[in-house]
Amino acid sequence: MWLRRDLRLRDLPPLSAAASGTDSSVLVCFVLDPRLEESSGERRLAFLFDSLRELDDKLDGKLLVVRGRPEVEIPRLARAVDAERVHISQDFAPFGRRRDEAVTDELGDIPLEATGSPYLVSPGRVTKDDGEPYKVFTPYYRRWRDHGWRKPADSARAAASALDPSDIAKSRRIDIPPAPTTLSMPAGEEAARAKWAEFVDDGLADYASGRNDPAGDSTSRMSAYLKYGNIHPRTLAADLGNGEGAQAFLRELAFRDFYADVLYHWPHSLWHNWNRQFDDIDLDTDKKAYERFEAWKAGRTGYPLVDAGMRQLAETGYMHNRVRMVTASFLVKDLHLPWWWGAEWFLDQLIDGDMASNNHGWQWAAGTGTDAAPYFRVFNPEAQAKKFDPKGEYVRRWVGDIDAEDYPEPIVDHKAEREEALRRFGEI
Repeated sequence: MWLRRDLRLRDLPPLSAAASGTDSSVLVCFVLDPRLEESSGERRLAFLFDSLRELDDKLDGKLLVVRGRPEVEIPRLARAVDAERVHISQDFAPFGRRRDEAVTDELGDIPLEATGSPYLVSPGRVTKDDGEPYKVFTPYYRRWRDHGWRKPADSARAAASALDPSDIAKSRRIDIPPAPTTLSMPAGEEAARAKWAEFVDDGLADYASGRNDPAGDSTSRMSAYLKYGNIHPRTLAADLGNGEGAQAFLRELAFRDFYADVLYHWPHSLWHNWNRQFDDIDLDTDKKAYERFEAWKAGRTGYPLVDAGMRQLAETGYMHNRVRMVTASFLVKDLHLPWWWGAEWFLDQLIDGDMASNNHGWQWAAGTGTDAAPYFRVFNPEAQAKKFDPKGEYVRRWVGDIDAEDYPEPIVDHKAEREEALRRFGEI
């Protein structure tokens, strides 16, 4: 059982599949790929390592962690235990697909068997009648709901089949690295299930009305747990009824699946405009642009809601979703900077940095993605603050007194930059 984005024991179909034989024993392993170590921010690594530590404890020390390239390590381990099969949850992202193809080639006669995925509905499953993928969310969402999904899998008992890796000669087992930084939330399956139960009891009913209030912070905080597979969205969906809050939350799970589907069909959209029309738009990349980028990262733009969000991100590795949209719009529409600068910074800072959701969310804000009315949407950060933080509670929490002498003046004039953004759009 080769774990990747499924760091849990419950509701894990490939684990059940691996242990399905009458006398099956299963080597449960994780390959720490140096490429991902180098490209992940400290918070994402800390969450990963803490998740692995909890999983190893639940397996009584039987989780084998090795460091190396998967196409080398997985075939080596499979042959070391004379494995009949290697089981995985299917990965649909460009990097994961290339990695799994390389592992399949090196495994030779040993099959790499994929069961399930990190999504309610796997990418590629929901299509139009003619088989073409959806480019707009709303019709995708209707078809997605009609498609449906399975109930949570009963896999926890399969963990009893885990092999003791200390019995494997030359396993090259490594100790799980210490977390490189302290997190603002606990990682792991038990933390995920506890947080979800708390949200169902206290936050789900009011989610539809409260999810846009950054000061109230009535969101579920499940995004990081979903990113690492500490919990499967099936487990969440099973607790959702027909209430307004439950259905609003289900729609957000659909957005997660939609962006994974978009990336699956258009792999270039990870770091390039999904809508290639915007490849020709004029962007600022000179010295002054980098100075403005640094001011944005530091939360010193002179726009309180933007600065509050950026400071929350820097301090905690999290930012409320409404404020993510505002800060992203400001970077692209007010500062005229490339969206991928912001996407990369978010991935470096966020605990829940998911490539498909993050980068396509940024393209939604930039107007270069799968949105029907793209570039005309320019968030006014002051109007957004009045609407969603009317008492200034969120701003005070993260910025303090905006009338203080050391608080910066606005680095740009929003009205003028909005007109400039629309002018640049008009050029293409």
